[in-house]
Order: sequence, then structure tokens, then C-alpha cells
Amino acid sequence: MVKNGISISQRLHEDLGKIIAETPPGARLLTEPDLAKQLNVSRATLREAMRTFETQGLIYRHQGSGTFVIHPTQVIDTGLEVLESIETLSKRIGLPVSLGDLKVEHRLTDGEIAKALSIQADEQVLYISRVIHAEGRPVAFLIDILPEDLITHEELDSGFTGSVLDLMLKRGTPTLVSSRCEINAVQAIIEVAKALRIQRGDVLLRFIAYLYTTNGRVVDYSFSYFLPGYFNFHVIRRVG
Repeated sequence: MVKNGISISQRLHEDLGKIIAETPPGARLLTEPDLAKQLNVSRATLREAMRTFETQGLIYRHQGSGTFVIHPTQVIDTGLEVLESIETLSKRIGLPVSLGDLKVEHRLTDGEIAKALSIQADEQVLYISRVIHAEGRPVAFLIDILPEDLITHEELDSGFTGSVLDLMLKRGTPTLVSSRCEINAVQAIIEVAKALRIQRGDVLLRFIAYLYTTNGRVVDYSFSYFLPGYFNFHVIRRVG
């Protein structure tokens, strides 16, 4: 429906965008029923509009607590031509980040992991997961899966920050040469939603990456989930 040249959907996005812009970072919005009543729309229509702002990284929903406003003061804006850790990228722009939950586990491989790492099924691997915080909230959830012998117990016990890339670059072995990355927009599964304090099904940017050594061996099979709003990735391409 169009009224005065402006569709209801467009008007809703403008009105909701104004409310979000005028709400301080970290503050909670009205409940969905109250907000729908204020904007004179159904809850279903409101929910669809709110998903747009979630995708832009301007709001996030925390199950059982409500919807909160985000106004990132800085965005990690980077090209994808060079592989760097979040710690390195954030340090370059002066954005303080901190390590949230860090888990290092020994797990048996399944078929997908065994194929990615070119190892036998049922071999043990290191499964490293960590949460990255910026401006007081989780913004990225990272999972690295690698052969069990790639990192020693001493390295894990001596100030390991969770960045497998930085650890291997610092020690110089194995010699890393390239990374192949698949990029998708996905809906958050339960494990990821819980880590990032969002709702299952919320949209995230996911990188699936394979890290190669000079002899073509995959030494890290990783999944990286990024909260929209804090990251802006781009690629510079050669014409022709």
C-alpha cells in the first residue's frame, strides 16, 4: 500500500530507523508489542523490518532480555587480499578488542573434517573456539580445527590468545603460503547464537577457510562468524 507516495514498508523503516538512531548505544528498545503499537503495524511486519536493521548491525536481540541498540564507533574495514587476524586488524585502527570465552578441546574427526585436513577418520584434532568482544559485546565467534600435533601443550599453556594464525606466524613454522575462503550469509545455529548472545536464525557473515602450507597441506580448517555492523570486508579486483 502506498500513501502520499511512500509505501507502508518504507515509512516503517524510516520511523524505526529514527527510533534506533535516537536511542543510546546499549539501551533496550520497547518490547515488540509496545513498539508495534507505537508504529501502528503488526508484530510480524515489525519483526521483518527489525531483521533489516539486525543485518546492518544496528540492533541485536538477546533471548529473554529484549532488543538492544548498537552504534559501533569504529568498523574493521579491510580487504581480503591479505590474511590477518582480528587482533592485527583491530590494532591497526585502534579498536580495542578482548578475548571472551576460549575453549581448546581434543575431538575425534568426522568425515567432513577428515576430508578438509586430509587425515584419517576418527583421528583426534584440536578444536579451538573463541569469542571476540568489542565495545562491551561479542562481535565474532571463531572456530579453528587443526591436526592435534600442530600446537604443543607448552604453547597452549603459555599465554595463547586463541589466534592460531598469529601463533604460527610468530614461530615461523609451518611455512604458510595461502588461504582459500568461502563467504556466505547464514542464519545463526544454536552454538553460534549463544556465543554471540543473539537469537538462533539471526543473519551473520560466515567465512569457511582452508590455510595451506608451502607443500599444499591444510593445517587449519576454520569457521568465522561475524556480527554485521562491526566488519566491512571488500575485495580489490583487477580489470580483465
